[in-house]
Amino acid sequence: MLKARFPFVALLVALAPACFAQQLNQNGKAQQVQLNTITTAVPFLQITPDSRAGALGDANVALSPDANSPYSNAAKLAFVEEDMEVSLSYSPWLRALVNDMSLAYVSGYKRLSKLQTVGVSLRYFTLGNITFTDEVGTAVRDFKPNEFSIDGSFGQKFSDKLSGGIAIRFVNSNLTGGTNVGGAESRPGRSLAADISVFYTNDKIKIGGKKSRLNLGANISNIGNKMRYTNSDKRDFIPTNLRLGTAITANFDDYNQLTWALDFNKLLVPTPPRYSPDGETIVAGMNPDVGTAGGIIQSFYDAPGDVDNEGNLVAGSVLREELREINIGSGFEYWYDQQFAFRTGYFFEHFSKGNRQFITLGAGLRYQVMTIDISYLISTTQQNPLANTLRFSLKFALGKASGDAAEGEAK
Repeated sequence: MLKARFPFVALLVALAPACFAQQLNQNGKAQQVQLNTITTAVPFLQITPDSRAGALGDANVALSPDANSPYSNAAKLAFVEEDMEVSLSYSPWLRALVNDMSLAYVSGYKRLSKLQTVGVSLRYFTLGNITFTDEVGTAVRDFKPNEFSIDGSFGQKFSDKLSGGIAIRFVNSNLTGGTNVGGAESRPGRSLAADISVFYTNDKIKIGGKKSRLNLGANISNIGNKMRYTNSDKRDFIPTNLRLGTAITANFDDYNQLTWALDFNKLLVPTPPRYSPDGETIVAGMNPDVGTAGGIIQSFYDAPGDVDNEGNLVAGSVLREELREINIGSGFEYWYDQQFAFRTGYFFEHFSKGNRQFITLGAGLRYQVMTIDISYLISTTQQNPLANTLRFSLKFALGKASGDAAEGEAK
């Protein structure tokens, strides 16, 4: 018997803070804010893999399209400028805790016509080397847990301003290598999921008399079946997520361009309810044991809310908790002569929902068909395991879209 069901679960438990924090309500009275983080299987699907978006506070759903669009918004593929592009990204992960965890990402697209583009991508996440032990601490075996996803995506242009997209994703999560867990034989968790997205772009607007572009994007990602790791284990939700955002680009002259991006994210999975002391009865919130479709709908109104010092539900706290589940990412990108880029951003998650709050910085260099991007994460909270995270990306453009395919981009 192992000390923990799964290595990554053990890691999350080690990082978990106290269950409650104090804050003042509008009347100046102390109330308890429950730290109620939503957890899912395969959280690596939520990690922004590329350096460009990583430097903009993870804001990416409405950024100009590139080879990393299959992750952020497949609908953007319909508006790509190149005939073909490939991107390679790598990020050491949680280096403040371990030195051998990382995320690798390979993606690309091929334009089929002036209206259609297809994309593919592969994400590979390794949790490094884990030593399994029994209850008395005796080493059982070493294993390198890993997770990966393989995507196929498609973008369709509906007009010169609007497009839609879809992505199909196979997910494999092998956290135990078949090791016996709690008396049950474990197995890799697997899921089949889909993304549905839309993208709107308009380059006919002006800001301060300067030619500008407005982008809007929306993506519901990882809509798929729940995952389990043993025959007797209940199924866990994968991170179905709603992302809405905008990006506004102002062209000051032929050499200077500035983009501002803003994203809002919400997990579309049930919020954990509050149980009675015996752990049997739900006293606030809703039963999370529902199907995928039910979980998506329920996620908008199932928060249990906060309690005061007498244990009473605080009026309006259910809505406030629902709003706390919306993460915000925003950033600025400056290009000089389409050769050098400088980026910065900020990401905010409420402390009761995970407390990821950080500033991001980054730069890009474009030379002929190659673009190099790097980003760096600076935590604004203490003891954040994401602090000092680096991402590296390398993109290769393999030919401009020709003929009618390029005409829509030139308008």
